[in-house]
Amino acid sequence: MRHGCPEFRGQQLNRRHLLRIGAFGLAGAALPGALLPGSAAANAPRARARSVIFLYQFGGPSHHDTFDLKPDAPDNIRGEFHPIATSVPGTRICEHLPQLARQMHRVTLVRSVNHRMRNHNSAAYQALTGVAPPLDDIRLRDTLDLYPAYGSTAARLRPSADGMPSFVAYPHLMRDGSITPGQHASFLGKNYDPLFFREDPNSPDFRLPELTLPSTLSLERLEDRRSMLRLLDDQTQARETSAVARGLEQYYDRAFGMLASARLRRAFNLGAEPARLRERYGRTTYGQGCLLARRLVEAGVRFVTVYFSARIGMGSSQDGGWDTHNNNFNDLRNRLLPITDKSLPTLLEDLADRGMLNDTLIVWMGEFGRTPAIGANPRFARDGRDHWPQCYTVLLAGGGIRGGYVHGGSDRLGAYPTSNPVPMENIPATMFTALGLDPATEIRDPLNRPLPISRGEAVAELLT
Repeated sequence: MRHGCPEFRGQQLNRRHLLRIGAFGLAGAALPGALLPGSAAANAPRARARSVIFLYQFGGPSHHDTFDLKPDAPDNIRGEFHPIATSVPGTRICEHLPQLARQMHRVTLVRSVNHRMRNHNSAAYQALTGVAPPLDDIRLRDTLDLYPAYGSTAARLRPSADGMPSFVAYPHLMRDGSITPGQHASFLGKNYDPLFFREDPNSPDFRLPELTLPSTLSLERLEDRRSMLRLLDDQTQARETSAVARGLEQYYDRAFGMLASARLRRAFNLGAEPARLRERYGRTTYGQGCLLARRLVEAGVRFVTVYFSARIGMGSSQDGGWDTHNNNFNDLRNRLLPITDKSLPTLLEDLADRGMLNDTLIVWMGEFGRTPAIGANPRFARDGRDHWPQCYTVLLAGGGIRGGYVHGGSDRLGAYPTSNPVPMENIPATMFTALGLDPATEIRDPLNRPLPISRGEAVAELLT
């Protein structure tokens, strides 16, 4: 991955290196992207959501075996699972999601999402940014020329108030061979990167070293170091001569603010939650990650991304994702669906009980669905499903999204949309609209070209 730019190689940055703070090191920086004057407010829609919880299912969940079952299809397409009734008459989902079935009156299912990317890194990049990459290539690499993550765009245009981080992401850095693009701020600049951590929220000693001062360093001494950094900047005229250094100053300011934020530290204290509620979410990394997401948006974080896994999975590991080329039905039945059926419905109910669901948007999605035919790819096991971006399901809830609604439909094999097809880029356009951001709002890339934050259009039928 390409980091930074030539301006960082000179004396100005070297002086900063001498004053690194123990809890925060530099991982590189980028020239912050500029917002075109007036473009954010001119046609801004009414904000329905205050925050977003983006639940990303790396690997690509099978829509046939979750939210769009085809019980009348031939055996080699229908699969082993049966549909069950839900809280919405006429809407049926998988039998292994009984708790979620009781919450479907709070949910919209979009059963006609589609795009053209068939490889994980390229499809995931599109799912994480709303923009298709130049090529559908398994070797797609992360560079600062690619689009920023949704949370970084939200942090740029609708930052959190009162010193809270605008964008938090955890607990995995995703990769399929190379690091999956779309997980950071890219050309928007380091200041809009997520507060990212890889500690396990389900660990008994879960804590964030990034938010803990060294025992020998008080807040007063930290402030002294901060003053010294600014003095050196003044001496080298860094803030006048280097836009990157100015962005770096904002990065340090954010770091200092987080270190001093008692509210943020409280949000990360999962031990304050009742044991019974923690059990309802599921004592898994992902389940506790969903609970932490609720605590973070409750504390004022604008955008939280929870990654289900670091790897695609292939149906053969206990810590992988939804790429069930092999062992599709066993892995779904025994691991993936039970984890989902604890975490997602509990999050929906918990937010509703606290009066937070109306202004918290939940987006649950992967990079694509799975093939209608089981065992169609001879390279994999006969019980697996291959990649299928031509038609799949995305789940949304809260934050101004209609409840108890199914948008679009697929054919009798679950292969192609038959009604209301939704290009993938319309999902983030809808999400941004719910946040009060016009999808046509423009930012500038490293070449100073104006780019819209979304290439799609909001799906009006999904919004209340």
